[in-house]
Parts: sequence; C-alpha cells; structure tokens
Amino acid sequence: MVSCMIRLRGNPWAVLVVVSLGFFMTLLDLTIVNIAIPNIIARLHASLDDVLWVLNAYALVLAVLVITAGRLGDLIGPRTMFVAGIAVFTAASAACGFAPDAAWLIGFRAVQGLGAAMLMPQTLAIVTMVFPPERRGAAFGVWGAVAGLATIAGPTLGGLLVTAFDWRWIFFVNLPIGVVVFAVTFFIVPDLRPGRRHRLDFRGVALASLGLLAICYGLVEGQNYDWGTIASFVSIPLILAVGVLLIGAFLVDQKRRQDAEPLIPFVLFRNKNFTLMNWVSGTLSIGMLGIFLPLTIYLQDALGFSALKAGLTLAPSSVVMIFAAPFLGRLTDKIGGKFILVSGLSLFAAGMGWVVLVASPNSKWQDFLPPLIVAGLGMGGTFAPLTTTAMREVEPRLAGAASGVLNTTRQVGSVIGTAAVGALLENRLVTSLSSQATIRSAGLPAHVRATFIHGFQQAAASGLFSGATPGSSPQPGEPKALAAQLQRLGAEVFSHGYVLAMRWTMVMPIAVVVLAAASCLLVKNTVSGQDRTAEAAVEAGQMAGTISSPGSSGQNPGSTSGAGS
Repeated sequence: MVSCMIRLRGNPWAVLVVVSLGFFMTLLDLTIVNIAIPNIIARLHASLDDVLWVLNAYALVLAVLVITAGRLGDLIGPRTMFVAGIAVFTAASAACGFAPDAAWLIGFRAVQGLGAAMLMPQTLAIVTMVFPPERRGAAFGVWGAVAGLATIAGPTLGGLLVTAFDWRWIFFVNLPIGVVVFAVTFFIVPDLRPGRRHRLDFRGVALASLGLLAICYGLVEGQNYDWGTIASFVSIPLILAVGVLLIGAFLVDQKRRQDAEPLIPFVLFRNKNFTLMNWVSGTLSIGMLGIFLPLTIYLQDALGFSALKAGLTLAPSSVVMIFAAPFLGRLTDKIGGKFILVSGLSLFAAGMGWVVLVASPNSKWQDFLPPLIVAGLGMGGTFAPLTTTAMREVEPRLAGAASGVLNTTRQVGSVIGTAAVGALLENRLVTSLSSQATIRSAGLPAHVRATFIHGFQQAAASGLFSGATPGSSPQPGEPKALAAQLQRLGAEVFSHGYVLAMRWTMVMPIAVVVLAAASCLLVKNTVSGQDRTAEAAVEAGQMAGTISSPGSSGQNPGSTSGAGS
C-alpha cells in the first residue's frame, strides 16, 4: 500500500484527489450545519443567537484569515500549510462533536475556521503548481465539481446524518476523511517551495485581519442590533467604518511595500481576468448563499419536509453538476472560459428563478426537479471555468497569494450574502405575515384575532422562522374547535406568508448572479494552443527547481524562480 502511494508521489491527478478531499471538508461545513439547526436548538437548548454564531464563527474566521494563510503557503510551502490545516480542522471537528453546550460549540467552530483557512488556499496553489496551464481547465473542472458538490450536498448529507443519528455526526463525518488525507498527503503531494526564503508582512497581516474582522462582524451582527447602537458609543455603522478605514490603510501600506515582501502582490491585478474573476467570485457567493438560505428554510418550515427530504430535494442539482463540471472544465481548455461562464451563470440564475416561480405553500418535491437540474447544469459551468480563468496565468511562486485573494473574496461574499438576505427576508416576513394573519383571521373573535396577529408580527420581527408562533397557540380554557382552528390558520398564514416573502427576497440574489453573468462578457478569452504550449514549456523549466525530491527539504538556493514577490 505504501509503495503504491510512493509511486503516485507527484502524479498530478493523485495530488488533485488528495487536495480536493481536504477542500471538500472545508466547504461542506459552510452549509451542512444549516440543516441541523432545529436539532441543535433542541439538543443543546440553544437560543437563536447561539445557533447563528455557530454558523457565523466558522465563516467569519475563515474569511478573515484565508488571505494570510495563502501567503504563508508561499513562504513556508503549501504542503506544510495544507497538512497543518488538515490536522487543526480534524481535531476541531472532533471537539465540535463532543461540545457540551452552545458556547463550547461556537468556540470550536472558530478553531475549525482556522484550520479551514490554513488549508483552503493551498489547494488552488498546489493544483496550479502541479498542472501545466493547458491542463488546468480539466483539473479545475474536478476541483470546481468538488466546490459545488460540497456547497449543495451539505443539506443532503446533513439531513441524512441528523435523521439517522443527531447533529453531532455532521462533525464526526469529517474525522475519517481528515485522518486519511493527513496520512496520504506526505506520500502523494510533493513538497513545492519557492527558490528563496521570504518574510511575512506582519503589519499587513494585522491591518487586513482587523479590517476584515470588523467588516464581517458588522455584517453578521448588524440585523441583531437593528444596524444601530451596540453599547455606549459603539455601533454597527462605527464598526463597519473602522473596518473600511483599516482596509484602506492596508491597501496604502501594501502599495508602499510592493518592492519588498507584500501580503498581496499587486502584480496579480495587472491580469484583467484575475481581477474580474475576483469580482465574479464575490458576487456569485453573495447570490448563491443568498438563494439557498431562504430556500432551505422554505423546504423545512413552510412545506414541512424533514431534514433528509429537504436535502434529497436539492440533490439533483449536485448530481448534474458532478457530471457536467469536469467536461466543461476540459472544454474551457479548448475554447476559453468566457462563454461557458456566461452560459453557466445564466442557467443557474434561470433555474433558481424557475424554483421561485413554482414554489407554493403546497409544492411537491418533484415540482423542483426540472429547475434544479437546470441550476445544477449552470453550476457545472461556473466553478471550474471561473477558477481556470482566474489562475491560468498566475506564476507558481504567487499561487498561494492569488488563491488567498480569490478565496477571501468568495468568503466575504458569503458573509455579505447571508447577512443581506437574512435582513431582507426578515423585513419581508414582517409585512407578509402581518398581512396574511390579518386576512385569514377575519372570522375569529376580536380578542383572539388581535393576539393571533400580534403573535405573527412578533415572531417575524425576532426572526423565528416557524409556523408554531405564539399567536397560533391555543390559550387555556379555549374550546377545542377554536384551538384546532388557530392551529390550522397559523400553518396557512406562515406557509403563504413565507412564500410571498421568499419570492421578493430571492429577487436580490438572483439579480446579483445575473450581474455576475453580464460581467463575464468582459473576460479576455484564453490564449491559443501554440501560446499555451510555449507557456507550459517555460513554466516546466521554472518548476524543475521547485519540486523537491523525496525526503528533501525542497529548498534550491540556486533557483531564481522565487525571486521578487
């Protein structure tokens, strides 16, 4: 077994499998927790704010630290950072599974985010280094399929684990994958390093981390404080303003350090496609997370699907994407990513728009099958071409920095999408639930009707997305017939009100995806086959001194391939 793995050392496709498994775990944990929220609340007696921080602690730490971790991969070697990230992530997953209460779970989720930030940018950097430019499209096709699969399969796998066991198993499932990836990485993934030693830009790390932390925290907590005062003079607008100022100071500082050792080499943004794909990646994340958050709530709370049934309802898009992404990734190598991206993003937006149109209080799972197939095909034409277009012309010595920037825009987009759609959904629910409660309670006694309407208004304002609202609960001593009527009306008000709110809410994220599709019309298509062959030859010469032999440290003092970050 060991000899077989040693023979696979440096094999690009074997390396791709290993890093994709690590990448799969990190993205899976961005979505798998959503489906387990009701179970976590019940088993840990957690509050709504507790559960929101279980979700956001992971995403926030990941968004803040991923760019620094990407640069560290350039400095000390991506394999070293990848293995360290796998170790931290796996250990934190075990700790999350054994967490005794919500506070410990939130803390361990933050550590999990640290591990994910350490390993995530290294996956793109390693793939960029081991595959020549003319073969990266196919490689990123697999990588993109894994990215999309993890994003969409989270609810499906999470629903299965929560139904069969309980919420703790959504974290325990990471353990066997993490142990296997950690063990085989040393045998299969080569130790790729720059030709000379670098220094980390600690001032840049501090400014970028604090700035991103302030912005992400403000976005996550904004709705909770009604976008106003937190305590004394501290407010959400002030925190966001401080974050923006720190990011501005970071950019000025980076501009002055471009001849030294910057955290972000601005040379990356001389490439039009890399710059444009960062914009598309951020907007796509805003749209995708913004779409699936209200949709997941709709399936479970408005339609009454179990966690497993809700996950299986979304599964067709994952299946279609798994088959489409590698093919479309190879096609990107031949014709470029421009029109594949435009088509993929447009199909995804069309498919999700179709979902909104067919969604009703009485929808069946099969009603969503055709639109989700269209959306899955669109996602298959999105992740791989986006990554290939962004990373094709990036020099291997800057792959970690480029991957860190690309992943940062994606994660910040996810935070913005979740915060914006959550706020918009809550706002629309207050209006739609109040309206539906007023209309449907017309036949109730006056005192009961007032309580009924007020209960839905309070539930919507506090973000309680559930049909079991205070207004629909029978009061002691009320006739059984009236109690049954209240329960029936409560379910009707919530299901109809939520559908109305969801439709208006999802206009925003779908429009953002359409904007991303239009932006891809500005993509400069890939170079010709002859130019790619020449580029591959040059890069092969550069890489000859960077891939260390088995057992070596990977340092090559005579190489100049790492000079000049």
